[in-house]
Amino acid sequence: MKASILSGVAIAIAIAASPAQAGEVFGGLYVHGVDTPLSLGGSPEGGFDGQLGYRGDPIIVGTGLEPYVFGALNSSGDTNYAAAGLSWKFGDRIYVRPGLGIAVHTGSARDTDNPFNDKIEFGSRVLFAPEVGIGARISERATVEASWIHLSHATLFGKQNPGIDNIGVRLNWKL
Repeated sequence: MKASILSGVAIAIAIAASPAQAGEVFGGLYVHGVDTPLSLGGSPEGGFDGQLGYRGDPIIVGTGLEPYVFGALNSSGDTNYAAAGLSWKFGDRIYVRPGLGIAVHTGSARDTDNPFNDKIEFGSRVLFAPEVGIGARISERATVEASWIHLSHATLFGKQNPGIDNIGVRLNWKL
């Protein structure tokens, strides 16, 4: 099942990033399992996530709402995930890009009283994936941004909800 989820994401990214499409491709490197107040006390997971994705042109001209899809593979064999959602870019040379998506992951979907064993028990296979990026234009086609991604189910699918935070940098390339 893990391989099929990741294969599906790879195929969707490849199709979306074809030359006939507008938008941008992006890739980055993230620290996996960063301790923040939203992750409720840290994470037993670690390593780095390599991220690859595609962001489309605005879905309604003038709104800045851009659809995206990406996948993230963990270097330590911990939780991998794929997400899709909408982001909203404010600014051009220097910008802020908040986003909200839905993610599926390869980690534990169990909901137990002990949320931190050797892996996070997320309590659900499907998670919310809010994110925010702060970026800068470095050329006509390229931008670089620092971003934070949080994965959790907001206690909607169980009492425990450890969540996980990933912080990193990505390069965006306009097609």
